[in-house]
Amino acid sequence: MSERLTGGEAIVKAVLAHGVDTVFALPGVQTYPIMDALQRAGNRVRVIGPRHEQTAAYMANGYAKATGRPGVFSVVPGPGVLNSGAALCTAVAINAPVLLLTGQVPSPFLGRGRGHLHELPDQAATLRSFIKWAGRVPRAAAAPALVDEAFQRMLGGRPGPVALEMCWDTLAKATPVAAAVPAPLPAPAEPDEAAVAEAVALLAEARRPMIMVGSGAQHAAPEVLALAEALGAPVTAFRGGRGVVAEDHPLGAGSAAAWELWPDTDLLIGIGSRCEMQSMRWTGMMRVDDRLAPPRKLIRIEIDPEELLRLKPDVGIVADAAAGARALAEMAAKTLRPDAGAAEHIRNAEATARDKIEAVQPHVAYLDVIRAVLPRDGILVKDICQAGFASYFAWPAYQPRSYLTSGYQGNLGHAFPTALGAKVGCPDKAVVTITGDGGFMFAAQELSTAAQHGIGLITVVFKNQSYGNIRRDQMTLFEGRTLTCDLPELDYVKLAEAQGVAGYRASSPSGLRPVLEKAIADDVPALIEVAVDPDTEVSPWPYIIRRG
Repeated sequence: MSERLTGGEAIVKAVLAHGVDTVFALPGVQTYPIMDALQRAGNRVRVIGPRHEQTAAYMANGYAKATGRPGVFSVVPGPGVLNSGAALCTAVAINAPVLLLTGQVPSPFLGRGRGHLHELPDQAATLRSFIKWAGRVPRAAAAPALVDEAFQRMLGGRPGPVALEMCWDTLAKATPVAAAVPAPLPAPAEPDEAAVAEAVALLAEARRPMIMVGSGAQHAAPEVLALAEALGAPVTAFRGGRGVVAEDHPLGAGSAAAWELWPDTDLLIGIGSRCEMQSMRWTGMMRVDDRLAPPRKLIRIEIDPEELLRLKPDVGIVADAAAGARALAEMAAKTLRPDAGAAEHIRNAEATARDKIEAVQPHVAYLDVIRAVLPRDGILVKDICQAGFASYFAWPAYQPRSYLTSGYQGNLGHAFPTALGAKVGCPDKAVVTITGDGGFMFAAQELSTAAQHGIGLITVVFKNQSYGNIRRDQMTLFEGRTLTCDLPELDYVKLAEAQGVAGYRASSPSGLRPVLEKAIADDVPALIEVAVDPDTEVSPWPYIIRRG
């Protein structure tokens, strides 16, 4: 059964056949057929139009990470694709399943270097150099199969961003197209029983194991908890794995508490994690050894076999996080006894850690207020700012997919647009983003996107009129000489109100609480400006990069 479709219609129909119901899109002449197909799809798909291509991609990231479903965005080729590049490399870092739909120069101009509108020398090759996969649809009839391949590549193994392009002329040309029938994803390989048995034998020799989870374990919360209970082991995370086990669970441990536990830890189990915290941040960021520092042992459960070559474990289990953790838990429960004193040990470590991190003010106090007000299932999206850095160790995450970051890319300005996508994907949850005034201005124009589409995101802008980290480093490392790190005075409340967003101010943690409670209750786009003196901010870095 086939019907006559343009390339744009064929792509959109195939994408919708995969269950996609939201697309973030900024239109342009090369993608008009995609936009028209989306418009004609009616209520089968919601299209959100931001003000910048970078935002379209960041929103797709936030949508994907908050929901666990693919995030889809469309921008024009060339500069539009390059504008989205920061978000695409972030999607690689955070393992976000994101699909880019874009155009190309007319097919007679491909590879000619004639300088056609938005031409890149080789757009697909450029994308392939840093995302998971990029393909080109040669004609409408090929769209269903190539869209299906894009979803297989995006979701198979370690999730990541992919892209499809189609030439300007073929995107608009109608030809017969067979109906799209998505193929099921191949099941991940079952964990090797011998490797699991070897891991259990190593665990039998351990006195105090620790579990480190990353973004690859976000779907594996029950299995990770079962493993933790079988061993009596604390579960910790740095960024991507936050909330897999609630940090108020007896076996949940924030990163600051995990540091207190680390001296007694003799074995680390990494599940869907690069184990960056222990292998790099707790020994100095310049450490490049490909093994965990002895005498500690390392077990890793990883879906990507190549990852086991980057940080080599004593035992490696190639498997999906849920399947690997389940197999290890089941075998361990038969032969090992959990540490009966683990919960008390963790509680003591939490208390010790809390006493120390209290020094990081005023941001710990502000985070305490936000945590008290934000519902348990609420989502926090942190930017590269002083409050954001403090949240690595001073924000307890309670549920999977409730703490979103830019991963190892650490890119300034990602949080606000990413949080918009998270709120679109989870409209019934409260979503709060914390950002500095420097990072917020990367996408401040998207306040109008929030207002236009009724995206009830709450944005807390910490206004210290500087790029705080850079200012501190320049002051410390260069005898007080600073350059381009100070920012001008700006009224963010007026900026918000000018774009149709409710604006509030707070100058203390106690003052933040009532306005945040109101903003969450109203569930409309809101911005809260929090003035902070940069000279009184206590550095969070001693609790992030550890030595000793």
